[in-house]
Amino acid sequence: MRKLATLLLASTIGLSALGAVAANPMVGGAPMYAKKNIIENAVNSKDHTTLVAAVKAAGLVDTLEGAGPFTVFAPTNEAFAALPSGTVETLLKPENKDKLTKILTCHVIAAKALAADVAKMAKADGGAHQVKTVGGCALTLKSEKGKVTVTDENGNVAHVTIADVRQSNGVIHVVDKVLLPKM
Repeated sequence: MRKLATLLLASTIGLSALGAVAANPMVGGAPMYAKKNIIENAVNSKDHTTLVAAVKAAGLVDTLEGAGPFTVFAPTNEAFAALPSGTVETLLKPENKDKLTKILTCHVIAAKALAADVAKMAKADGGAHQVKTVGGCALTLKSEKGKVTVTDENGNVAHVTIADVRQSNGVIHVVDKVLLPKM
């Protein structure tokens, strides 16, 4: 009886500890691990192969493996495919590295901003909160009815489809559009 009580207590404590930390959602059919960095997790998502190829072509792997914290709005393969025909192929060419880097760094904020943080900032600013990205772009963040949107400098609105994918060096929010800087 004493062993059973000890086991029950241990399992209750274990469940309480687990309940304190929200589990990461699956992304692109792959588990995302909060103890791994942005790159270590992104390479496993089948929905982000274009993003990973672009990050490699831009030479940003070391940066996104760094300490951070970073918030990355991660466009899916479908988001890249929605760009005009030939855009991705052109951007991946070595001679377009600066332009590709500018686009990718406009998806990164040098802070960890969970969806709840975005909601608080937007509410405090009257419904929309402007942030500067690592690439110097201005993004407008909104949160309505628990859904986060990100508007780029050209007025394109990306919807966060999977929020709060925690990483060891920040957080990823999956978005349905590529955010573009004014060029």
